[in-house]
Amino acid sequence: MKFSFKNDYSEGCHPNILQALLQNNLDQQAGYGEDEYSLKAKTLIKEKINNQNAEVFLVSGGTQANLIVISAILKPYQCVVSAAPGHILNNETGAIEATGHKVLSIDTADGKLRPSDIVPVLENHRNVPHQVMPKLVYISNSTELGTIYLAKELEELSAFCKQNNLFLFMDGARLGHGLMSEISDLTLEKVAALTDVFYLGGTKNGALIGEAIVINNPVLQEDFAFNIKQKGALLAKGRLLGIQFLELMKDNLYFDLAQHANQQAMKIKNALRKKGVAFLADTYTNQIFPVLNNHLIKILSENFEFFVWKKVDENLSAIRLITSWNTGNEAVNRFIEVIEKELP
Repeated sequence: MKFSFKNDYSEGCHPNILQALLQNNLDQQAGYGEDEYSLKAKTLIKEKINNQNAEVFLVSGGTQANLIVISAILKPYQCVVSAAPGHILNNETGAIEATGHKVLSIDTADGKLRPSDIVPVLENHRNVPHQVMPKLVYISNSTELGTIYLAKELEELSAFCKQNNLFLFMDGARLGHGLMSEISDLTLEKVAALTDVFYLGGTKNGALIGEAIVINNPVLQEDFAFNIKQKGALLAKGRLLGIQFLELMKDNLYFDLAQHANQQAMKIKNALRKKGVAFLADTYTNQIFPVLNNHLIKILSENFEFFVWKKVDENLSAIRLITSWNTGNEAVNRFIEVIEKELP
């Protein structure tokens, strides 16, 4: 049996969630997210972000969340700005473009966007009304390269968006890992204060399925529920999502699971660094991208699953390793043993 570092979906869900689903299985509840578990989970999220005026919507997955949020916010002639590695550009089968909204791509070395990256895009789209209008800035935390936004960076980006009449949307599929990074100075409350919309990713952090969309900007809250229903995302048995988020949010389980995943990744990262291995990006979350020779990659692939992310040259490639809430010491130690055996 191979150990998987391939993605966050190699695991099931945390036992607390299975137990809660079983315990409450025969309890009759209202449908469409009006069950007591969903309502309690939403209240708990509002408490954690310190914003009782926010609106919370539970949906099943990240692509679904991105599609619904972006298509709901933008008018037909408006577009979204994203870093080139952005999930909406590379891993969602053109879902955003399929709604009629162009995605403007910006190349950045670390997968993050800064005001200086966006300025040229705005300057190159002033031929009104002949070009699409940039209106929404899409970011991820952590990013698709495992990097994170520090508080100052998000503050500067948020201020820039407000000054330029842009909405700021944070993809939070791995938000727990971003916030619990050892170098992070962001809090969930600060994320809520600095973004118009973000979501808490459950699927990648202990849930079976589920993302919690949090709309902080009251302008964007009106009629948003219609978009959920129209896009087929309003679960009749919404309790499935509510129970999971209630378990994840209470007693800080969500953050504990993310911290564990990060720590396991850092064990591997530190072991590789001691052997002089370079990385595609300097990350402190549950995603790492070591650059290894093809021979070592072949040896590792005999016992571990992972993605070969990017070819560097004929002999070297960057691989992506992802640790999860359930990554055990055995998998990590076995990987480190191979590294120490094969690298001088």
